[in-house]
Amino acid sequence: MTKGHVVMGLLFFPRGGSAQVARYLAEALIDADWSVELATGSLGAPGEETHAPTFFAGSPVQHLDYSDAVRAFEAGGSAIGAPVPMHPSYEDREDAPDVVFSAVPDDLAGHLSSVWETPFRTAGADRADVFHLHHLTPQHDAVARCWPDAAIVAHLHGTEIKFLEAVNERAALAGTVGATLAGMSEWARANPGGGSELDDPHRGLLRTTRWEQWEHGETWRNRLRRQANAADHLVVVSPGDRATAVDVLGVDAARVTDVPNGVDVDRFCPRPMDRQERRAHFRHWLVEDPQGWDESGVAGTIAYREPDLDRLLGVDDDATVLLYVGRFTSAKRVPLLVRAFARARPQFRRPTSLVVWGGHPGEWEGEHPVTVARETGPDGVFFAGWRGHEHLPLALAACDALVMPSVNDSYPQTPLEAMAVGLPVIATDSGGFPLMVNLDPARPTGWLVPPDDEGALSEALADAANRTQEMSRRGNAALAHARAHLSWAGRVSRFEDAYARATEHRATRGSRASGTDGTNRHG
Repeated sequence: MTKGHVVMGLLFFPRGGSAQVARYLAEALIDADWSVELATGSLGAPGEETHAPTFFAGSPVQHLDYSDAVRAFEAGGSAIGAPVPMHPSYEDREDAPDVVFSAVPDDLAGHLSSVWETPFRTAGADRADVFHLHHLTPQHDAVARCWPDAAIVAHLHGTEIKFLEAVNERAALAGTVGATLAGMSEWARANPGGGSELDDPHRGLLRTTRWEQWEHGETWRNRLRRQANAADHLVVVSPGDRATAVDVLGVDAARVTDVPNGVDVDRFCPRPMDRQERRAHFRHWLVEDPQGWDESGVAGTIAYREPDLDRLLGVDDDATVLLYVGRFTSAKRVPLLVRAFARARPQFRRPTSLVVWGGHPGEWEGEHPVTVARETGPDGVFFAGWRGHEHLPLALAACDALVMPSVNDSYPQTPLEAMAVGLPVIATDSGGFPLMVNLDPARPTGWLVPPDDEGALSEALADAANRTQEMSRRGNAALAHARAHLSWAGRVSRFEDAYARATEHRATRGSRASGTDGTNRHG
């Protein structure tokens, strides 16, 4: 007998950390005797990692296919206005079908939400005990309209909070010059140098913002705040995000619980690998099936030959291999990592290389990491491209340490997975990293450096690479910590508590609305 039915919603097609969280959490809930069905976006054909039934194989899933919307965009049309509209994004990227939310007119909001009614109903919405909705998106509007009595848990992953902070920052600038976001594109055209009332940070923001993409920012900020306040309970991934969510969204702190992400310790575990096997894996990823890409956005435009493996692994296959995993968004600071590695190269006392694993083809913000590598000298830096998640446990096992230079990354998944494989983590002292990486001298699990400090990151890379025994010691401590404290199974009870609190809140809200709490709601 199941504990109840959870309808889980994810607006986006599988490509980022929230999709990984949804997959692993759904599996853990099912193992804990919950019935779970997912309603999610999808892109591409069966077999591709962005195809939802492929990505979520093994879990019941209903999906909306965004492929036609992308084709409409490629033909010069709007992906957001397509019959099955592409989801918007929390990030503003040029020439992207998934435009930033703040670029979407309010009259399209209903269209974005209405298409989710059928997937939710097919996923068992009429019998749902709770809706578990990842992020703040138009899915919330669909549930509120069609299932107004349902208990809703909003699971915030940090990106929506950063988007709202970006809206607030730009709205404040607009207010400084006596405008609103709706009028800032016109004001910026008329005042390209800014006004005397702007300081240097404001001028930098004025110069780097595509203001026409933020015209509807205040409207979407208000909509997301309403969604958060309409939810019965909110889950965030760290105590820092809890405080920020309360501030930015204006929600009652008592309705917000922080539950860190977990890791599948069965899938991500130590995998002994001899030198020959390691070389064979890298030969496949870099030479036989290259997926790295440059500013063309085409996977495979960065490829390697057999002799390059000696540069990566050393002639004797004894090189230290540092690994970055993730997207090429500005918050990830991949260009800074490439520069820090180039700066550390003269300090390495043994062969050391950096593998950049990820970057969804055609998606990047700011400088392209490949371009930066070419400028700083590409020796020792290798681009593996975007690959299926099933390859990641092997990729981690083939490397010696994970490097995450991200700034204010709420609670990313990859460091947990690296620790579960037995790798130490080199990251910034920001966001969720201090909650993951322990610096206790008796059992350190990695290195933390100040955010946006190229010199400090460079020194940490050199320190890790030059002290292989210390790197191994910290990796062993990371493994022990992951297996003892970071499993998804250990997180389930926290989500069950959130479900119970959401259900209680919804029942209380319903009784108050009907007057059954002893008050007269009709005068």
